Formats: sequence, structure tokens, C-alpha cells
Amino acid sequence: MAVRRQVLGNAHVDRANSSIDEFTQDFQELITRYAWGTIWTREGLPRTTRSAITLTAMIAKGHWEEFAMHVRAALTNGMTRDEIKEVVLQSAIYCGVPDANVAFKVAKGVFASLDEDHSASI
Repeated sequence: MAVRRQVLGNAHVDRANSSIDEFTQDFQELITRYAWGTIWTREGLPRTTRSAITLTAMIAKGHWEEFAMHVRAALTNGMTRDEIKEVVLQSAIYCGVPDANVAFKVAKGVFASLDEDHSASI
């Protein structure tokens, strides 16, 4: 859970946890244990690389809500906006131009939202 909170942020994890019920509890435990407790904690790849792979997978599968969440996580993990742009460009070749087009739109929306949040806090 600590890594999940570090990567996705407390607000996201708290929202996800607040919606846990008897039906979804096992699934939430599964992703926390395996995705965040086993894969994201491995030493074989830095978190920036794991974020790049995850972004590509979200583009390839068209999981746009998860892609937006992982754009935020990639920035938290130390990726730059330019590196995220490069991941989307690379994905255009291997996942498809239409998917990359959507990815650029979603990433720009995330960046704009973060910029607005930053401006509001100054």
C-alpha cells in the first residue's frame, strides 16, 4: 500500500479504497498485493521505466482513464513531460497513430489540470 500511495498519491488511493465493498474487496487486495507489492517494488527496473511501460500498455489497450492516472504517476515517479511525449510518440508507431492522438489529448488535459492546480496554490 505504501508504494501504491507513493506512485498514485493518497487522494487517488483513498478514493479507490472508499469505494471498496464486498464485491470489489478481493480485486482491490489483488492489485495492491501483486501490482504494487510485488511488481512495482522489484529492483530490476527504475520507477520511471515502469511508468513508461505502463503508459505504453494503457495506450495499447485504450484504457484512457488509467492512462491519465498513470501520466500523473509518471510525473510523480520522476518522468518529465518531454519523456512522456516520447513514450506517446513511440507508441504511435507500435500501438497506432489514432491511439497516440488520444494519448496526447489526455496527457495535455492532465498537464493543464496540474498547471491549474499549481497556479491556484500560489
